[in-house]
Amino acid sequence: ASFRLFACWSIKQKQRTGMNVQTKLRQAFGSMKDHASIGKALIYNHHSFANIEIAIVRATSHDNVAVDDKYMHEILFLVSNHPGCIQFLAHRLSHRLGKTRDRVVALKTLVLTHRLLRAGNRSFEQQLRSSHASGLLRLKTDRFPRNSDNLISLLHHYAAYLEERMNWFITQAGKLEASISQGLEFHVFERKPMDMILRRLTKCQVFLEKILDFSPSVVFPFDSLAYTALSNTLKESFQVYMTFWEEIAAVVNIFFDLERSEKALACDILKKATKQSQELVNFYENCKRVIGNKHLEYPLVQIITVDHVLALNQFVNCAPLNCLTKSTEMKTTMKSEEVENDQQRGENSLSSTLFSWTLETKISKVWVVFDEEEPDKYHVSPGRLFNDTTNDHLVFCVEALSNRETKYNGSSSLFNP
Repeated sequence: ASFRLFACWSIKQKQRTGMNVQTKLRQAFGSMKDHASIGKALIYNHHSFANIEIAIVRATSHDNVAVDDKYMHEILFLVSNHPGCIQFLAHRLSHRLGKTRDRVVALKTLVLTHRLLRAGNRSFEQQLRSSHASGLLRLKTDRFPRNSDNLISLLHHYAAYLEERMNWFITQAGKLEASISQGLEFHVFERKPMDMILRRLTKCQVFLEKILDFSPSVVFPFDSLAYTALSNTLKESFQVYMTFWEEIAAVVNIFFDLERSEKALACDILKKATKQSQELVNFYENCKRVIGNKHLEYPLVQIITVDHVLALNQFVNCAPLNCLTKSTEMKTTMKSEEVENDQQRGENSLSSTLFSWTLETKISKVWVVFDEEEPDKYHVSPGRLFNDTTNDHLVFCVEALSNRETKYNGSSSLFNP
């Protein structure tokens, strides 16, 4: 038995030694290739172009360490003095990513591209995004087979995320905002405000889907490169989620004033959000366990329940005659689901959200008459509609809508006053 244990230990040691030798050989060979690339850049390129390419090669070296910020700042400095170099920068980043077969170099190239996109000024960011839209900046990782190992999986998901990230820009306030495609730029002023809100909500959900594709389990505490990649995406996801929740609150506030098609689209967005919100909670919790919350301020994710979406969907599908002849009294029971976040500052918890309640329907024959001089009485804020502790706040809303229909006698639908 002792001999077998010793034999197993010897085999494992040889395997580890072999892996270490392979890693050292790969790094040595990669270092030689980097020096050769630097030499070619000095010979064939203009002085400014050569310095940019040298900075790219050094920033994306074969060493498994984080990208040094000094190379990023050097690139930004060189490009700021020669604005025409941005196209050359985009081309060399694409060339570096497309030619390499080294996973570390590919991941470093993506991290460098992301950092440049975040650190540059508005003009630089716009030109870099334009280079991507024109096909000059390509973020392809086709050389690496999928499902081979964790680092390759992270590489593919990160590239897909950056593809979506190119459709967003940083505002003067420092927030991420979805860009308007060229086909919609001339019609943006003709669109209704609610159309723009629903469009932004859809874009936010696509962005968050790319975030949820990441798996925090592939990031090891000692892997500074993967840690940097995931940290950058997390910071941006926090901003997009806060924007998403603000827009959701705006939609809920005026839901009963929307057109029927807008109500249906809003319900579809909320249906997707019921699943996405829970997945986002789990994802952030996993990130806290794996990479911690150092320098990261995780938001409190609001859980959207299916019961609430079904209730709103009933208003969309409700026939006008039935809605007029039956005033519905809905009793609400608030449910609180508190999730303790041990790694967050203090002991914060996930609130039960605007949408955590169940419905019990009863028939009432009581009609309420409202004064025409007080239109604000049937305006219901999201806070009152879903966070009120009383049991009659939905009665108020339904009866107000019923009375509104009686005032506008020619209207054909309860939801289109």
